[in-house]
Amino acid sequence: MIAKNPETRYFLFFVLFWVALLGVASLFFGSWQSHQQNPNQELVSQNSNGVIEIKLEANRQGHYVANGRINNEAVTFFLDTGATSVSVPESIANEAGLKKEYQARSQTAAGTVNVWGTTIDTLRLGDITLRNVSATINPATDMDIVLLGMSALGQLDFSQSSGTLTLRTTDN
Repeated sequence: MIAKNPETRYFLFFVLFWVALLGVASLFFGSWQSHQQNPNQELVSQNSNGVIEIKLEANRQGHYVANGRINNEAVTFFLDTGATSVSVPESIANEAGLKKEYQARSQTAAGTVNVWGTTIDTLRLGDITLRNVSATINPATDMDIVLLGMSALGQLDFSQSSGTLTLRTTDN
């Protein structure tokens, strides 16, 4: 039903225009903000003479965040050289099919928590694939991000310079 009154039609057009404009702006700024938190959403790997290399850009807070996979399940990693092992929130562990192997206690920034030890069959960052990675399942966190600790990072060569972290491996 189209309004017959010209003022009503102009008003409806005006409202629809602004709703559409705000919708497009919301999509644009949501994507922009996501990129600010994780500038490494699509990793580009370089493979030269058996050496696979990935360069990660630091986010605005100076942290390295990157998309990857655990057992073919898409995840977001927060690289943490201060963490002993990979720490997976329980909800992500369930989605990735991780099994609780043994109970343990872990010291975190929030204090000591009960966790479950597990093994990640495959962990991927770009073209770098790590197998049989020691990890913990943390039921005490509701974050949607995986802490990528030294049980994974220790299998790689890495160096940092001017806001760029370079990860390298030869074992694939």
